Amino acid sequence: MRTEDVLAAIATGLWRWDNASGIVSLDAEAARLLGLPAEPVRLSEAAVRSRFHPVDWNEIDGVVNLAVAEGTLAEARLRIMDERGRVVRTVRSRSKPLIDGGDYQLVGTLQEVAEPQPGTAGPHTPITGDWRRSREAFLLDAGRALAEARSTAEVLRVAASLSMPGFSPDGLAVFGMSGERLTVIGHHGQRDGDEGPFTSMSLATDYPAAEVVRTGRAIYLPSPEEYRRRFPMTWPLAEPFERQSWAFVPLVVAGRTMGAWMAAFKHQVAFTPDERSVLTTVARMLAQALARAGVAESERELSLGLQRTMMPVLGPGIPGIQVAARYVPTGGGLQVGGDWYDMIRLPGGTGGPSGGAGRIALVIGDVQGHDVRAAALMGQLRIALRAYASEGHRPDAVLSRASRFLYGVNDGYEGGDGVDGTGTGAGAPGGGPRFATCLYLEVDLETGTVDIARAGHPDPAVRMVDGTVLLRPTAGGLPLGIDADTDYPTTRLTLEPGETLMICTDGLLETGGHDLDTGWERAKRLLEQHRGDDLEELADTLVDAVHGPGSHHTTGPLADRREDDIAVLLLSRRPATTVRETPRRTLMTIAQAEPERIAEAREQVRQLLHDWADGDQLDAAVLMVSEMVTNVLVHTDGDALLTAGVACGEKGRRLRVEVSDASDELPHKRHPGEMASSGRGLVLMEMLADAWGVEPRGEGKTIWFELTEPTGPEGCCA
Repeated sequence: MRTEDVLAAIATGLWRWDNASGIVSLDAEAARLLGLPAEPVRLSEAAVRSRFHPVDWNEIDGVVNLAVAEGTLAEARLRIMDERGRVVRTVRSRSKPLIDGGDYQLVGTLQEVAEPQPGTAGPHTPITGDWRRSREAFLLDAGRALAEARSTAEVLRVAASLSMPGFSPDGLAVFGMSGERLTVIGHHGQRDGDEGPFTSMSLATDYPAAEVVRTGRAIYLPSPEEYRRRFPMTWPLAEPFERQSWAFVPLVVAGRTMGAWMAAFKHQVAFTPDERSVLTTVARMLAQALARAGVAESERELSLGLQRTMMPVLGPGIPGIQVAARYVPTGGGLQVGGDWYDMIRLPGGTGGPSGGAGRIALVIGDVQGHDVRAAALMGQLRIALRAYASEGHRPDAVLSRASRFLYGVNDGYEGGDGVDGTGTGAGAPGGGPRFATCLYLEVDLETGTVDIARAGHPDPAVRMVDGTVLLRPTAGGLPLGIDADTDYPTTRLTLEPGETLMICTDGLLETGGHDLDTGWERAKRLLEQHRGDDLEELADTLVDAVHGPGSHHTTGPLADRREDDIAVLLLSRRPATTVRETPRRTLMTIAQAEPERIAEAREQVRQLLHDWADGDQLDAAVLMVSEMVTNVLVHTDGDALLTAGVACGEKGRRLRVEVSDASDELPHKRHPGEMASSGRGLVLMEMLADAWGVEPRGEGKTIWFELTEPTGPEGCCA
């Protein structure tokens, strides 16, 4: 009896699909099952495709590709449709790929099957419909989770948490290669130490993972008997784990096998084509995720190593102060950028011949760009600044020389990336000239005097003993490297015992959808809420709020979540043992050429009196400050020096504000008319201040006023 007659007797059709020509040959029974006349026929692939449910045809493609890759049977359930799009029957297809070079033919059978009723399918029955939908949803979720994993450890955690539809493994292992030996990258579902026998196994060993790495072909072991039969030498290593089925699937990236993935099951799994398809797809995504994570970790290690060599070691504690610093690369690529900080012991400082408290310099800056060149320029600029500071130059001279140095580097660079193609466009983000912002501070450790020079950088902030935080406006010049002959005026302030100075790059302020203003408000809140004197803890708090897990809950008003490198440096003078007379104090200079800084002076007073009980007194203080500073700028040829402090008095807190200038001419009270635009300063102080006066002081004078707050916050001067 012919084979065709036997198959027809059991209602089984025979078909052949030639991949090269796209022609499908059907015998009479196969044609009948597809809803065609019961006679042999040759059809195009498109004609056959029209007889299957579209979802099932897509399923065939994946099953066939898997069978060709693994040299196994291709098995699938397919729904047959009539001309009206109705399902008329379900058939089971079993086929074997016959590979000839790059082409192949599939030879298989078709047999009608009854669809199982709900609840009647066995644990390993390949079914369609809901299972396929849940599988697609699972693969989408798995792909998304693996794509978001940033490290090998995260990839392994995601892989261990995957719940495959209907046949989740309870044991996983990821194998890699080191030379000619097998390594274990990670595992789940086993105890620590269980991986010992597999961690340095020769690739020539008769072990499934080793064979998968050698051949690049998956191995499915549906039962312990199958494992023992195929791998008798290494079965004793697997037997103690008491698993019933194993899948060893190659991890392939760009055509290269980089390792193997083991999925082990406590229940028996038949490894149907659907199940093998899921495992193969997950292995492909897992391999890509591991490759991405490996590249990212290599780049991260390279960049952190580079940054560590460029970042200073703050060294042992210096008597009288605490220092803490953080640098966090937050961009992409090699994660190297131009942010840096430094602490320099100045001539005659701590450890010098004088033996006194001495002086130190604090530096923080940001070279434009986020690439290797920015990091290289940062290293050069940091060395130059150290050299100029060590020569004993004052802050303004240090920055002037540093700007001239960077300008010379830019002038000698022929990158061809400028606006005109010559590479001379300042600020070009590619190979053109780069500029840098910088803040340079010279600190006298004995007196707390801080002299500041600023080159286009964010201002420093001071946290006072009672938690009040002030942003200290300072005079400044252009960023370094833009102009060879830029001046950098110096601003002086005093850091009292127990106060903390913060300097940072704009990454701390702007990362997370903030601009400089809203970012400063975020940092200010963190500084105000900090308790204790642990600067290391405070530095971690600042960085975590910007870059840590909770940072996404405090994003700013800007639509895009801007990320940048973060550098922050904190310095605190150790608290004095005596009671402080001035727990809050601020000082600033308003130059003749900078009348716009009068607004900054008003804001400084408002910040200083942020918890002042009497709002009318606060408004009065701001008004008087504005009048006093304006009078100096209008009626003299010099600058105004504003000093404001809050101290405890017998009746409550007392505010004292002084405005000094270099003019010897004393003010006199006038009686301005109703429409007069001047002559109101002394009249206002007489009306609003509790006390006021004018004091000659050598070359110049000081005008002052005081306000007393009878019911200030309890403990404000403690």
